[in-house]
Amino acid sequence: MTRTSQQLARFEALRGQAVALRASGKSRAQIKDLLGIGSDGTLNELLRDVIPPGSPLRANAKDDLRTRARELRLAGRSYGEIVSELGVSKSSVSLWVRDLPEPPRLGPEQRKQRAAEGARRYWESERGEREARRQEVRDDAAAMVGQLSERDLLIAGAVAYWCEGGKNKPGRRYDRVVFMNSDPGLIRFFLRFLDVAGVDRADVVFHVCIHETADLVEAEKFWLGQTGGTEDQFGNPVIKRHRPATVRSNVGEEYHGCLRVEVRRGARLYRKIEGWVEGIFRAASIESAEPALDR
Repeated sequence: MTRTSQQLARFEALRGQAVALRASGKSRAQIKDLLGIGSDGTLNELLRDVIPPGSPLRANAKDDLRTRARELRLAGRSYGEIVSELGVSKSSVSLWVRDLPEPPRLGPEQRKQRAAEGARRYWESERGEREARRQEVRDDAAAMVGQLSERDLLIAGAVAYWCEGGKNKPGRRYDRVVFMNSDPGLIRFFLRFLDVAGVDRADVVFHVCIHETADLVEAEKFWLGQTGGTEDQFGNPVIKRHRPATVRSNVGEEYHGCLRVEVRRGARLYRKIEGWVEGIFRAASIESAEPALDR
């Protein structure tokens, strides 16, 4: 197919990007993903005669490519797999290996194993880069937050409590501040919120909630360190009975249960949290999905 000058210019620009990505060490799958290329044929055309970094193959060394293609074919690889690994056209592969016997057809289990091995190799190279991209996004987002004012802490803390804390229900007054979570960072943040709200740390009581099969002593030590509290602030633990039929993922040395944080004489604080949350909803012009606050 003859390309117009505009099509040729776009092709050359795309080829330049593909070649640069290949030179930087990107895999063929990564290049297809980054450039939005849908087929191996298009990618082969863009990377024609381009040898990946670190490859023992010489540029224009068709003899080496032919040898490698024959080795792969004798190892039972399909045309598509050879094309994908070497970055050559299917017609070249066909020419190089047509005298070799066709590999025996793989059974279902062999195809499954080969697919799994291919996926494993791909993710070994891809996982690190993906995590680096995720971390970059997290770092950029964290930098946007900056320093929190006391007002910021009150707003964020009230919302966190409304999501995770104990609340009044229609027909039943609660008026107690009880917050429970397994995330140490969220627990530390909630304690910071209590400080800004004017709560004396001496009025805070902790209870470890944990499965009976876990190490309670180590869990209490862990939460003691996370909260900066004293041993006499820790009340009786809440033990959850083990159910053998339940499959749990929260096991092992990293499991420390949940921490229940209660504020003594917290009725006034609870009512203030109600007000802060109501003010947040008003300011954002949002009606709460919860029933109307019971006054």
